[in-house]
Amino acid sequence: MARKSSNRRQRYIDSEIGGVFQKKKGKIDVVLIYPNTYSVGMSNLGFQTVYRLLNEMDAVSCERAFLPDFDENAEREVRTVETNRLITEFDVIAFSVSFESDFLNLIAVVEKAGLPLQSAARGDPHPLVIAGGVACFLNPEPVAPFVDCFLIGEAEQLLPRFIDALDLSSGKQDFLYRAACTLPGVYVPEFYTPSYNSDMTCRALTPNRADIPKTVRRVFEKEISRTFSCTSILTPNTVFKNTFLMEVSRGCPHGCRFCSAGYIYRPPRFRSFSTLKQNIDMGKEKSRKIGFMGAAVSDHPEIGGLCQYAMDKGFSVSFSSLRANAFTPELISALKKSDIKTVTIAPEAGSERMRCIINKGITENQIYEAVKMIVQSGIPNLKLYFMIGLPWETTHDIEAIVTLCKEIKEKFLMESREKKRIGTITVSVNPFVPKPFTPFQWAPMNDVKQLNKKIEIIRDGLKKVANVRIQAESPRRAIVQGLLSRGDRRVADILLLAVKNQGNWSKTFKETGLDIGFFANRERSIDEFLPWDFIDHGIRKSFLVKEYNRAQREETSAPCPMKPCDQCGVCNNGFDFHSIVIPKEKTIF
Repeated sequence: MARKSSNRRQRYIDSEIGGVFQKKKGKIDVVLIYPNTYSVGMSNLGFQTVYRLLNEMDAVSCERAFLPDFDENAEREVRTVETNRLITEFDVIAFSVSFESDFLNLIAVVEKAGLPLQSAARGDPHPLVIAGGVACFLNPEPVAPFVDCFLIGEAEQLLPRFIDALDLSSGKQDFLYRAACTLPGVYVPEFYTPSYNSDMTCRALTPNRADIPKTVRRVFEKEISRTFSCTSILTPNTVFKNTFLMEVSRGCPHGCRFCSAGYIYRPPRFRSFSTLKQNIDMGKEKSRKIGFMGAAVSDHPEIGGLCQYAMDKGFSVSFSSLRANAFTPELISALKKSDIKTVTIAPEAGSERMRCIINKGITENQIYEAVKMIVQSGIPNLKLYFMIGLPWETTHDIEAIVTLCKEIKEKFLMESREKKRIGTITVSVNPFVPKPFTPFQWAPMNDVKQLNKKIEIIRDGLKKVANVRIQAESPRRAIVQGLLSRGDRRVADILLLAVKNQGNWSKTFKETGLDIGFFANRERSIDEFLPWDFIDHGIRKSFLVKEYNRAQREETSAPCPMKPCDQCGVCNNGFDFHSIVIPKEKTIF
């Protein structure tokens, strides 16, 4: 088994293009771990960006490690890609966590390394265990007992200060205390004590030392055009095979009420055209395929020119996402010339009523027009993304998904006949999972039985429709996400049990003494203290409450105006909108 792992590691290295690792003697040794397999981790642009940032620091030498592949999982060792060293040989073990589902893998990696699982049981001789990434600055509490400190916010601003402080420290405990007291964005769980009410709800998360701040303020990069985030190491062993990825935008102005990216990354920011052209030029020696990444790529004011510049340089282009009302002849032409075979549209809901509730901001006519443009361009396949289990959803709203899909199929068929080629429509059905720092953070989540019933309605309604395929995410897996998304520190015990059961969640749910529904499915009251309330993202809670109430009244809200205002509270935290690229007015609703 060890030989298989070593051979695979060598194959990974041999297939990589580019690299930033340099061994620096006498410096801080950091191992950056993505708590999933190599293929998943190296597909993550945030992970690659942090790896580059760390290696660019004079005080740091950083290597990568990943969760062993499935056929290697019997191994008790976790070693680095670069030098095959054990992760316990490093000064710092840093986890980059993008998804709550990888919390379990984080604990599994610590266990495989032979380290004490609980932070309280690890002393100065042990590596410092830290974690960052979007899952951590949403809600780190389910894994708080296992991590020495969390970095809450964006790496470009957080890492330099953190590493400088670590380089000057005299010991782990001294560093953790000083960091928690003085460094914005640093959360050290041991200095905060949770308390609970008699009804099991959270009462507070209280600092247990006088100098520890009551809240941890998220740190963010105000001017992302000063930085770049693009593929450092290209490899065929990823989801985006041999594609040079680059971040075009961060955050999203549209304010869909279920989507954390539209809130925790406020203010939405766009890189300048000149910076992005430099990024494209950087990718010329690595690949002929480029992927534009971001939650609001199509809102960039120069997206058409950006596509043309990339194609003039010999690239084919693809996008992480495109809104149905953002398709233009220029974008469609870029997709067609890049030989894209499938385009994804995310109506999210089948009825206009539900799209108002979630503040999606697109109409059926805009969806139909997008489908028409896609098929007329010769792109054969379409993927539709829907959510089920949304707040205030009715059976009629689920049936509306079926109706909308049938209408889209008719228009798809009508346009396809002219091309004498009929492609496939894939309908992706995904359970709604409430996320922290969104207006729906208080909303209940459907249980497995309710979700299965809704999936069955969609399957039955579309089973006789030719060339339409249904892909439905597992409701049980969604419940696990809900548990980890809104859980507090008590969920750590469930995670430990799940690790013991080797990820068998069905067995874990049966054995745990805690009520899973209490954490995953229960509607929260507006005045309840939430496990993540100690994090300050700059967004007023009253704004989220207002949006939740507007959703219940089926009222839409305007997107972020991308200029100073007093709506959500972020502008009151000293952000200057004049420092960023402002999208053209026609792209904002």
